[in-house]
Amino acid sequence: MDINNLVIENIANPQELERMYRKDPKTFKKSFSQAWEQNPDSQVLGVWYERLHFKEMVKTEKSSLLQKGFLFMGILAILAGISTRIIYHFVEQEAIAPINLAFGIIPFIAAYFVYNNTPKKSIIYSLVALFLISGIYLNMLPLNYKDSIILAYLHLPIFLWVLVGLAYTGNEYAKGSARLSYIKFNLEYFILYASMAVSGMVLAALTMQLFSFVGLDIEDFYFSNVVLFGAAALAIVAAYLVSMNLKLAKNITPYIAKIFSPLVLVTLLVYLITVIWVGKNPFLDRDFLIVFNGILLGVLAVTIFSIIEKDSDKKKSISDYINVALIVLALIIDSVALSAIVFRLSSYGITPNRIAVLGVNILIWANLIWIMISYIRFLQNKSGPSTIQNAVTKYLPVYGLWAAFVIFTFPIIF
Repeated sequence: MDINNLVIENIANPQELERMYRKDPKTFKKSFSQAWEQNPDSQVLGVWYERLHFKEMVKTEKSSLLQKGFLFMGILAILAGISTRIIYHFVEQEAIAPINLAFGIIPFIAAYFVYNNTPKKSIIYSLVALFLISGIYLNMLPLNYKDSIILAYLHLPIFLWVLVGLAYTGNEYAKGSARLSYIKFNLEYFILYASMAVSGMVLAALTMQLFSFVGLDIEDFYFSNVVLFGAAALAIVAAYLVSMNLKLAKNITPYIAKIFSPLVLVTLLVYLITVIWVGKNPFLDRDFLIVFNGILLGVLAVTIFSIIEKDSDKKKSISDYINVALIVLALIIDSVALSAIVFRLSSYGITPNRIAVLGVNILIWANLIWIMISYIRFLQNKSGPSTIQNAVTKYLPVYGLWAAFVIFTFPIIF
């Protein structure tokens, strides 16, 4: 008796039909179509028909969406490359500040996210308005590179990063899970973009070397018209690949977080002991204070990425204690930096740089305290890991608001 007859014979035996399907799905599907033609009114076969064809329908739908998303991504990548090249031309003419190059890339990444996950119109209008306002305002500032204007330039990427986060999270911008996903996206994006950028640099070096063999120096032309265009377009491509759940970056990031946390902790402990030993003083040495704040930002970044890569279960591990140690170390560094900044303000007076650094250190100190309290509660089994992640995600808009404050008020006040 052939399998077609077995399908019909076991039409009232779901367990046997399932066994037959799992044993040889390909043969089962082929023979099932014959059984379905002979018994189109059978409810059991009707259920199997929907089951067997549902995957194919989903696959076709995904393929269609993939082609559509890929095409839009390609258009945005080309537009980003062209826009960046045009902006670079005006930067070369010293008509606008170099920071404008960010507007050749970041708005297009935001546009891809809006297309990929269309939010309500109020969010779209807000994004367009904020991008336009920040771009117009920044280019109304004089190109004299005062401290207040440089600070505005330095804080612009943070502000635009928050805007991209709004585009990424869409209608779920208030949810901690959406913000957490955005932070994870950033880590995966950085890894993927860096990997592709290294390959691009190797190709660029090889190309220029090949042309040099025939006596042509194409370095300036190649950088302005190929490297710059490619770097901008690649930014959109990387965003597309990460959003399409590329497994390369997703598989690497948890290991990077676990490896870097203890390495950073040991390195910083050795460094701080050495600093104390040689007698470096952040209260008097301005350059060392800048380095100190750079270390603080690095520790904060490593800590945040370690937290977001934490599993959603409630199990504690050695990584949690390393993270707590990093947070305590960051708080010590931040407290020393805050004391040094206050000392310099009282001794040497108010400047835009000192106020900006003071504001950032206060914000980071408050964020670290929140994270540490959440972590202690987790280690005491009083809460789950979500409270720690909330301490990270709910604070993100504060950094964006501070960046906006510096951008739009410092050039006016100072």
